[in-house]
Amino acid sequence: MSHTTYQQPSLLDGWTKENNELVRQWEQLDRGEDALTRDQNQTHLRCCSSEFHKLLRNIQGIPPLIDHMKLELTVVYNTCVCFTAQSCFSEAEGLFHHAAQRVLQVTGDDHDASDRLVLWRTILKSTERTDLKSCVLHLLCLQWAVWQATCELKIIQEFKDELFSLVGTLSAEIRDDRREAGKKSPDTPLLLVDPRRLSELLHICTFIAQGAERLSEGQSSEALSDLQTAFSLPAPRCLLAYTHLLSGSCLAHMGCPQMALQCYRKALETDSRCVCALYQTMLIYRQLGNTQAEIQALRLLHSTLMLPCSTEPAVPGTHPLSPSLLLSSQSLSSLLSVPSALSVLHSLALKSALHGRASEGVEYYLDLLAALHSENQHAVSQKVPVEVPPLPRLPELYLQAGAVLLMARRPADCMALCDEVMSSTLELLPERVVLEELEEYEVETRGCAEGEDRLELLLWAGAAYLLQGHCHTYLKDWKQAVTLYTRCINLFVRVCCKKSGFQPQIPSADMVSRQGKDLCVLQRLKGLSLAGRGISFTQTGQLKEALRDLQLSLQALPECLSAGLWCGEVFWRLGRKQEAVACWEKTWTLSTQSSEKSLSVYLQEPQTGPLLDSTELRCRIKELGLTLSA
Repeated sequence: MSHTTYQQPSLLDGWTKENNELVRQWEQLDRGEDALTRDQNQTHLRCCSSEFHKLLRNIQGIPPLIDHMKLELTVVYNTCVCFTAQSCFSEAEGLFHHAAQRVLQVTGDDHDASDRLVLWRTILKSTERTDLKSCVLHLLCLQWAVWQATCELKIIQEFKDELFSLVGTLSAEIRDDRREAGKKSPDTPLLLVDPRRLSELLHICTFIAQGAERLSEGQSSEALSDLQTAFSLPAPRCLLAYTHLLSGSCLAHMGCPQMALQCYRKALETDSRCVCALYQTMLIYRQLGNTQAEIQALRLLHSTLMLPCSTEPAVPGTHPLSPSLLLSSQSLSSLLSVPSALSVLHSLALKSALHGRASEGVEYYLDLLAALHSENQHAVSQKVPVEVPPLPRLPELYLQAGAVLLMARRPADCMALCDEVMSSTLELLPERVVLEELEEYEVETRGCAEGEDRLELLLWAGAAYLLQGHCHTYLKDWKQAVTLYTRCINLFVRVCCKKSGFQPQIPSADMVSRQGKDLCVLQRLKGLSLAGRGISFTQTGQLKEALRDLQLSLQALPECLSAGLWCGEVFWRLGRKQEAVACWEKTWTLSTQSSEKSLSVYLQEPQTGPLLDSTELRCRIKELGLTLSA
């Protein structure tokens, strides 16, 4: 018995020294001059968790003893820190449960509780007036971190009284430790992470996560209340920025865009790395219709995303448990997400082109295409994962860029991009595309999907011919323009729709409205190419052919302004002036009701060909009216 009594202090001292040596090794490497890469950090964590776990198995290899328990719980804490930092949450939970059972054996309250909250309440009560209390509170703090990292917000809510009081208790404990610092043994077991700092970090993370969850559920005012509570808590700058950001999102959902903008500005002032605040600002400007401010925000967002990725700053006393590990809920991730730099550049190019900045739009599109072809893709990688519509496919981007080049009066460059599209699609074009017209209750089949893929190839080729036709119209090369518009029209004759039990037929207007986007694009391309060919015929004096094409164009696309005005012009030249007046007036009525802003840029009517002045046409109508009345 005396031998056992002699061995225990020696064993305890050895384990304590081993624990402290592991903690000091971690701290020394963590404070090294050279920052660790993510892979190096993970390797170091795996090594530490392995060593701590090995030490823990040695300690737990003997029955639980009160003399050993403080050290055992400290090693459990350090091991679980490593497991949690590696997202090995089930392993950490297993150690919590096993440690709880051993504590209850020591205190004499052997209680097998399957419910985690009941078990924790039992441990807290049984160690209330013992030396183990502080160690149990440290473990509870780490359990809170695991719950937070695994998004178990309901459990945190049920246990919030105990958890939130933990912050104050640990702060008081630290103050007591400082007063007793001179009396403490140099061999006191060391902790890998400061529990007080961790509890403060968890406190604000909990309010942020709960606010995000309520916001995603539509409870904006309740979420705002949670976030306002978080403002008063000690927190790193990045998390304070998140509280401003999410408060702005709440206000935006509550219909207060100007107040939301103020919150987003505060978020950026608090932490310049809060890129999502820039993105949300841009969305507010878009919602308000402030296009110039939206373009400016897009430009700033793109330049920020192109900066080198900065590593997440460690919160003092809590490394390796980072805020991003503790804030991983889907609700929060979606609120904090931003598009990729390429996606932002595409939006910037398109917005510039559609709002009178064609030359800027050209430069942005050329930068985008260069980035897509560049081997240095890492320079434009996403900073934050996001669920957004992906970038258009490459032929679509070429067509958009070509249309903007034409807007900027660069027809040769536009034609060169269209040639690129043609070279990649011509050999793949199908001789015929038959699309099954689906009833609402039918599920789309694989065959139909393949038909839509083939239709997309036709649409790209047709759009390339259309743009080249516009280029030759701009150059007043009417004969070549007619040739290219004709090629565009001939492609669309290959598309038929088939209803069950009927023969395939050319798509009608009602079929187009039911079939979806691709057929709407086809109809628009058909209308614009017929209009372009008709206008070209007017320039060569072929009025009969011009009238035919312009009328067909209006059948396919009634709101086509250029077709309507030129159709009226042809009627006028043919001496059918009453029909001309009726055509013009109908065109003006339809054109004021339609908006092209939502259309792809190459599907909009060109502003580069021969144009008719509506003011002059109205003067003609007035003069005709005076003549007839006289």
